Amino acid sequence: MTSLFSDNNYEIEAHDFKPNACGTARPYIKSELKAGMKLHALHVEPGTKQLVKFNFNGGEIPATFIHGLHVKDQPEKTLVITAGVHPDEYPGIAALVRAANKINPEKLHGHLLLFHCVNLPGFWARSRFVPEDGFNLNSGYPGKADGTLGERIANFFVTNIFPQADFILDLHSGSPTERLTTCLFYPEDARADVRETAFNAAMATDIPWVLASHAKDGEYSYAANYMNVPGLLLERGYAGQCREEWIHGFERDIALLLKHLGMYSDLPELTNIPPCRKNICAHTFYLESRHTGLWYPDENIVNSIMEGRIIRKGSRLGHIENFYGEFLGDYYAESDGIIFYYTSGLAIREGDLLVAYGLLN
Repeated sequence: MTSLFSDNNYEIEAHDFKPNACGTARPYIKSELKAGMKLHALHVEPGTKQLVKFNFNGGEIPATFIHGLHVKDQPEKTLVITAGVHPDEYPGIAALVRAANKINPEKLHGHLLLFHCVNLPGFWARSRFVPEDGFNLNSGYPGKADGTLGERIANFFVTNIFPQADFILDLHSGSPTERLTTCLFYPEDARADVRETAFNAAMATDIPWVLASHAKDGEYSYAANYMNVPGLLLERGYAGQCREEWIHGFERDIALLLKHLGMYSDLPELTNIPPCRKNICAHTFYLESRHTGLWYPDENIVNSIMEGRIIRKGSRLGHIENFYGEFLGDYYAESDGIIFYYTSGLAIREGDLLVAYGLLN
């Protein structure tokens, strides 16, 4: 069954889930005994999943909505998971596609809203931002209902998705010019109960570095700080690559979070090993460029991020030259810390991020 629903700023196209060619999933029998999950005119019955496409004028978002069977006397939670906010970060996209196929609605308690690639035009253009307007979908929230394509997508989430969410998980990786350490961010400045819920969920993931974030205008951070919806931003993988180990890592994070939230525990192959030990970082320093030119990171930070070594205060992190090889400036660590990510590309403009590292007491 295929159906199409309209809103002022977008259309929703939905059809029933069918098994893929590998037979790893199957259609599910609809139940007419309980109320279904609704998004405007879209209705998803308990114990079913639907493949959904949100069509904007100039872009679309592929998604899967899964409505689990209700457990008597237990409240149902809604978990929103997004990937492809930065569409040149691939492992999360692949992991979310797999999760959508693997999760059995009949064993799920609650609702899952899985947005496989939030910035699909950018995915096809191999661009980090929305090609039409250069909008960064990890900032600029709440967007505008009558704005550019990127602004409308941000506003769609603020208006239609965040109000339904009990938790938001946003999957990211290092872009083609970023190397990073596997880490996550939680909303440090959100309301106390929101912060605590997010922090406890962070402990359930398989991410070793837990960073306090003070951002407020990104996808998950806007929802946490202004709409009191707890959430996390996970970083796994780097350099625009899509390695199997990173995809599997995100699958495990999703399964561990679902188990932590009491929503799903039918993926023992992903949850039978306890999560890793955590390192908490309360402060992160973002080193920005004072120059426009050619950036050369030192082997010091290249090796430290590969080996997980601590950078010591005063260590040189890199230098910048101009196109004639003339020296413009050195950059040093202002404190002992762990490198979380750095720019590996040659081109740098004044104000661009060079290195982010966690400050250690």
